[in-house]
Amino acid sequence: MKIKGICEKLGLKVYVEGNVEQEVRQGVAGDLLSFIMRTAPEGAVWVTIQNHVNVAAVAVLKDIPFIILASEREPLQELIENCAKENITLASSNLGAFNLCGKLYELGVKD
Repeated sequence: MKIKGICEKLGLKVYVEGNVEQEVRQGVAGDLLSFIMRTAPEGAVWVTIQNHVNVAAVAVLKDIPFIILASEREPLQELIENCAKENITLASSNLGAFNLCGKLYELGVKD
């Protein structure tokens, strides 16, 4: 599914529109940056509650085009700016990480 479709179907609040036409078929969830660096597949959506500039840096390192902040987390301005600079879609959800991952799975985003 395209990033744009995921945002619409899940009613996400989008802070940065990156390449919203990109297809996303895999996902990863986690808040430990070293874990994401080791395990995240390229081109995945990343569900996290982390809200700092290093999130964008890890996304660039792993070629992650789409970050969703769970649990009504609002991104810091520095994260918004870095995601915009790197063309990474940044959104937030009122759902907790567990439920958000379930919804992504229902949309066809797998591990």
